[in-house]
Amino acid sequence: MHKEAKSSYFDMPALDVSVAFPQATPASNFPPCNYYQLADLLTPEEQAIRMKVRECMETEIAPIMTKYWEKAEFPFEIIPKFGALHIAGGTIKGYGCPGHSITGSAVAAAEVARVDASCSTFLLVHSSLAMLTIGLCGSEMQKEKYLPSLAEFDTIACWGLTEPNYGSDASGLGTTAKKVEGGWILEGQKRWIGNSTFADILVIFARNTSTNQINGFIVKKDAPGLQCTKIENKIGLRIVQNGDILLKNVFVPDEDRLPGVNSFQDTNKVLAVSRVMVAWQPIGIAMGVYDMCHRYLKERKQFGAPLAAFQINQQKLVQMLSNIQAMILVGWRLCKLHESDKLTHGHASLGKSWITLRARETVALGRELLGGNGILADFHVAKAFCDLEPIYTFEGTYDINTLVTGREITGLASFKPAPVRQKSRL
Repeated sequence: MHKEAKSSYFDMPALDVSVAFPQATPASNFPPCNYYQLADLLTPEEQAIRMKVRECMETEIAPIMTKYWEKAEFPFEIIPKFGALHIAGGTIKGYGCPGHSITGSAVAAAEVARVDASCSTFLLVHSSLAMLTIGLCGSEMQKEKYLPSLAEFDTIACWGLTEPNYGSDASGLGTTAKKVEGGWILEGQKRWIGNSTFADILVIFARNTSTNQINGFIVKKDAPGLQCTKIENKIGLRIVQNGDILLKNVFVPDEDRLPGVNSFQDTNKVLAVSRVMVAWQPIGIAMGVYDMCHRYLKERKQFGAPLAAFQINQQKLVQMLSNIQAMILVGWRLCKLHESDKLTHGHASLGKSWITLRARETVALGRELLGGNGILADFHVAKAFCDLEPIYTFEGTYDINTLVTGREITGLASFKPAPVRQKSRL
């Protein structure tokens, strides 16, 4: 009897957050975006893209994301919704892709990230890495074969560059590609590859054993010798299904070798564009955190007044808002440099590193403003706080991106330590 009584007391399900904490609205009802006036920088077409994505994210995606984030599972039910938005393929023209401006694609990514960073990462891996690589480096036959179904999300793609032993030193690559009759044999391992556990095609980079240069390949999910397992226990981007990929004697036919990838410089062409897109992820995350904090401070009362009435809270909120204004302008400028064919690797790296740094400060202030609720995923800010950490690191860590810009402005590379020399006799 004692055991039964204890069980009935302690094993009750958690209260619904709106019942447990009625003084503030949870993130399932996402707050409107009111302040940034970003529309002034956009064309009518870009504004339409932004509003279409925002409506979908706020009404269709926001109510379900906390549940999936907690379980670290991917919500496959959102894929048809993304397909209906017609945003995959971004700037690619033809082959069923929308052919948007890079600004239009960037603000779409920001609107997705504003509600959920994992969803935006899923989108950018699929679209701005895998599809863009095929679009920039693929043959006409490959574009016609793969891009239309990818654009509709009928098939999903991932992008495999990072390896267990080569992260920041991405050009090192230990995975090899050996030429054989009719194709290539891939051997090696990839790590941290988003979408990989359920992708239909994998864009894989490997070192050509004959030329010692980096080549690119399209690998099918059912290729013999291909194995992918999920990386568990992440604290950020928990919805993204990152995987370890093993390639053991995987045969890839000649028709699936990407003819435009003949060195790491060709891979860098994709990374320069994707870094612009990734720079808009923290912009969107910071916007969502600000929106949530703005609503929360007006709803939540302490000492007989709304939290928004206290000077220190207003100061933090304005600091967040100031960061976002500057982040948007830097992101917008990156897009314009790309559209005028003036974007350099240094530009892209500086934008990505600086924007993520400011976003880190912004979400940290947001976490403070929500107090105890700042560690609950139900109120969005804690989830965004955790999700920003991997974004600060991927597509080049903050430090590596600063060194890319440093090399460009000084003409001197400082990625590797100076060689150890014998001690001077002096």
